[in-house]
This record gives sequence, C-alpha cells and structure tokens, in this order.
Amino acid sequence: MEKIKMKTPLVEMGGDEMAAILWGMVKEELLEPFVELDTRYYDLGLPNRERTADQVTMDSALATRELGVAVKCATITPNIDRVQEYGLSKMWKSPNATIRAALDGTVFRAPILAAGIEPYIRSWKRPITLARHAYGDLYRGVEIRVPGPGKCELVYTNEETGEEIRELVHQFKGPGIAQGVHNLDKSILNFARCCLNYALSVKQDLLFSAKDTISKVYDRAFRDLFQQVYEEEFAQRFAEAGITYQYCLIDDAVSRAVRDEGGYVWACQNYDGDVMSDMVASAYGSAAMMTSVLMSPDGCFEYEAAHGTVRRHYYRFRKGEPAVANPIAIICAWAGALEKRGELDGQAELVFFARALRDSALLTIESGIMTPDLAKITTHPSPKCATSLEYIRAVRGRMAGLH
Repeated sequence: MEKIKMKTPLVEMGGDEMAAILWGMVKEELLEPFVELDTRYYDLGLPNRERTADQVTMDSALATRELGVAVKCATITPNIDRVQEYGLSKMWKSPNATIRAALDGTVFRAPILAAGIEPYIRSWKRPITLARHAYGDLYRGVEIRVPGPGKCELVYTNEETGEEIRELVHQFKGPGIAQGVHNLDKSILNFARCCLNYALSVKQDLLFSAKDTISKVYDRAFRDLFQQVYEEEFAQRFAEAGITYQYCLIDDAVSRAVRDEGGYVWACQNYDGDVMSDMVASAYGSAAMMTSVLMSPDGCFEYEAAHGTVRRHYYRFRKGEPAVANPIAIICAWAGALEKRGELDGQAELVFFARALRDSALLTIESGIMTPDLAKITTHPSPKCATSLEYIRAVRGRMAGLH
C-alpha cells in the first residue's frame, strides 16, 4: 500500500539523550515506512538551545500556535552540573515551561494501561488523569540569595497612580533565601475552562486541589476563580452529563488518590501537578507508562512522553550497551499527534493509522514482549525481555500485518 500523505504539517520538537535515540528509532521503524511525515522541525536539544540563546524554543511554540499540533521529545532542563557538562553560557529555562507559558495551556497526563502491568496501589481499577496548570508559580519565579541581615519585601506599584502595596516577607537576621512567584487571573480562568471541558469530554468527575487554608490569597484565588467558571459556564452541563466538580485540600486529594479506584480527573497547580503526575505514573507501574498532552485555550495541542531524557540509560548506551529504555510513551506521543492532525484535517486514514499504532504498542506488551522495566513487574506468565529496538520491531510486525 502507498504511504499515507499528510494534508497539513505538524511541529516536531527534537530533544536530548536517550529520549532522542528512541525518538529516531520510532520514526525510522514505526512511522516512516507507513506515513510520509510532514513536519516543521525544531531542534530543542540543549546544544542548539545554547547556539540560539534559546530562541529555538520560543520559535517552536509560535509554530505550534500556527499549525495547531506538535509532538515533542524530552529535553534537558539544565542545573549547575549540566551547565558544566555542556559548557553552557547560562542555565537555560525549562523548554516545557517556556512552551506552556507561550500557549497558556494545561497539561493532561494519563497512565498507559496494559494488561499484565498492574498498579502498585491495588485499589486502582481505572486511570487517574492528572491536569497540571502550565503557567506561573515556581516555574516563573524569581529568587535571591540573601547575604545577611536586612528586610525582604513584596512590593506592587500601580502603573497609573504610583500607589504601592507592600508586604514584609521576612526580616532577616542573617543569610537566607527568598523567592517570589506569581500567576494571572486570565491564565487561571483558562486553566479552569480547559479542565472542565476535558472532564466533560471524557465524562469523568473533576477534582481541583490546592492549599487555601495556608495560602489565603494565592491559593484562595485559584479556588474562587475555578468555582466562578464552574458555576457560570459548566454547572448545568455537568449535571446533564451526570458528573461532578469539587474542590478539596491537596492533603485530602492525595489521601483520596491512594484509596479510591480512580476514574476521575485531578486538577493541580503547576508544582503540585509536576510532582503528583510522577507519583501517579510510577504507582500505575512505571514512570515510562504515562502520556502527556498540552492543550491551549484556543485549540492547540502538544504531545510528548511524560518521562525525561533517560540520562542513566544514555550514558550506558554511549559505552556500547544496548538500548533497553521503554519507548511506549514516545510511540503514544506520536500516535496522539498524528491522530489529532488527522482529526483536524478530516483525514480518516491518518486517524486509523495512529490508533492502530497505539493499539499495536499495547498489544505487544500484553503478548509478553516488553522492556526490562516492565518485565520486572509484569504478571504475564512468561514475559520476553526485549531491548528497545526489539520491542519497536515487534510493534512494527503487528503494524505491517494491519497495513
């Protein structure tokens, strides 16, 4: 059969380390034999971000806004060790944070469920989808190292009147640290709408959690704005769909998550969502078994694997050891992007291919062929432990049969 020709390109964002190696394998073995890939490519690998002073990251975000669909490989967010390792001129910001801020989107992360890979939390029967606010908080914060005694204040100056609002952060008697974070009503309202719309689309209850008992202004604003959008725009539709929305403290949300059977959408602030999504992924069996999609209020979508660059595997791979990292989240990221591209373009054959690719990746695991991370925890009676490439080629064998 002829390869599927895409009607419209999508944005492809390259990445770093082992994730980039797996990315190339997936494209060569599972995509290019079946689809004439039409992508606008941006190299978000750390060396190129250094060469372009990180302009390439913003360019990729603007291209996503233009084309509507993107797929992203995992990238390095450098710390001081990475600055030295890569000889960077500065500690560049997280590419994901830059893209999220540019699109003002919400990140939805859901586990990839396969028979034979059982969650560590035995009560879980259905997936918990983690919705993470994608703007502000710690990720847009500013920090200072306080050298000695002195006063640290939070100051707002009205542009029109010059009036100031001041709040003492701390009267330092010695060295310390201070941090300032912010958020925007507009972004919080968009976050609420994205979460409420997503819950309606999957017909699942929505839970939003924060800590307004302690953060009586910052977190309380999140709670109030979320409630406002729900009551004014969604309450009737939720009632008709037979689903609910509720707010609870983050402590209670964590307790609920480990005792309930799942099957709901859990919305979190930026940092909470970052941490809780990793917890949920690992508790469902493996951190490699998690999808991630960034949705913007104006209908842009960016798909990626929720895991990082798999640094440890990369160093082993460079020493000549075979690649054994799990590529299924990368496969599902490409499948999600191609499916969405096909849906937006009315291209049924591309949608079918994307769904078949995702199903083939899951069926391969359920047949017993899997990478070592899953082979260690599977309940399959006779698993075959495969390298990354062996697993990918097993998926390709199923795809070839469908094609």
